[in-house]
Amino acid sequence: MTVPDSSAFGPAGAASPRGSAGPAGSSTSPAGSTSAVGPAGAGGPVRLDGPWTHRDVAANGARFHIAEMGEGPLVLLLHGFPQFWWTWRHQLPALAEAGFRAVAMDLRGVGGSDRTPRGYDPANLALDVTGVIRSLGEPDAALVGHDLGGYLAWTAAVMRPKLVRRLAVSSMPHPRRWRSSMLSDFAQSRAGSYIWGFQRPWLPERQLVADEASLVGRLVEEWAGPRNPEFPDEETLAVYRRAMSIPSTAHCSIEPYRWMVRSMARPDGVQFNRRMKRPVRVPTLHLHGSLDPAVRTRSSAGSGQYVEAPYRWRLFDGVGHFPHEEDPIGFSTELINWLKDPEPDR
Repeated sequence: MTVPDSSAFGPAGAASPRGSAGPAGSSTSPAGSTSAVGPAGAGGPVRLDGPWTHRDVAANGARFHIAEMGEGPLVLLLHGFPQFWWTWRHQLPALAEAGFRAVAMDLRGVGGSDRTPRGYDPANLALDVTGVIRSLGEPDAALVGHDLGGYLAWTAAVMRPKLVRRLAVSSMPHPRRWRSSMLSDFAQSRAGSYIWGFQRPWLPERQLVADEASLVGRLVEEWAGPRNPEFPDEETLAVYRRAMSIPSTAHCSIEPYRWMVRSMARPDGVQFNRRMKRPVRVPTLHLHGSLDPAVRTRSSAGSGQYVEAPYRWRLFDGVGHFPHEEDPIGFSTELINWLKDPEPDR
């Protein structure tokens, strides 16, 4: 398995005119582009048909698209890069059948949510998440986050602990652990070198949307593990490529990672890192693929030191960066059993 490095976002991968981006990082390709990635379907590239319902909610000064199913205690699902709400298509019906109100939201700047000119620092993105909980009329939620969504779930649990009932994070260490690993662990810095590549102005956006976002498909393929040869299939890759091709999505998807790196030596970044010293005080489930090439197991495994509550670590053998898609039954079973467990410290 190869690990994509920053060269994937360097000059060698320069975008063709067809995939060029303007000042806002928007692609000139139409949102419902066909040809290589196929048609978007009646619901467009974001509001994909299924047993769920789509609607928009207002929170933290922006509009957010959600897909929801079921009734019961709220479970809010947060996607990562380079994906959108649809990454939780397996968990939505599983959670609804288990007696939960399952809601998958598109993060700010992605999918069907607003693409604002600013507001992509993790503190504000976490306020988006907690604002959606309030807009849904719920007193709290179990947060389930993957990749960047996991980073925001960690952050929300620290910033607004009264709104987070339980926390489940996949493929992402605690923000302080992520920072230290990227700075001091050469292997993790190399595995996450695509994030260093994101620091270039405008070029990464152009490359993400070039050739109908073919790089998105390549990243998903290279970050997946060998356990499930059926993931990702061409249809799945086409869905993610179409979603990234929506104007301004590439730019907005990259902005959180730019903040995470560029703020390390700035007062706002130092303040955020200090703020995250406060321990997580809700039961936490930490899930990780044993062969994740983007976030090493060793980087995530030390996150329990930041949790002063029941903490459960689960490793999925032979799985890469997307446990919830590579092993959807195993992931959903683990998550639901933990959510229903009255003694989650076992």
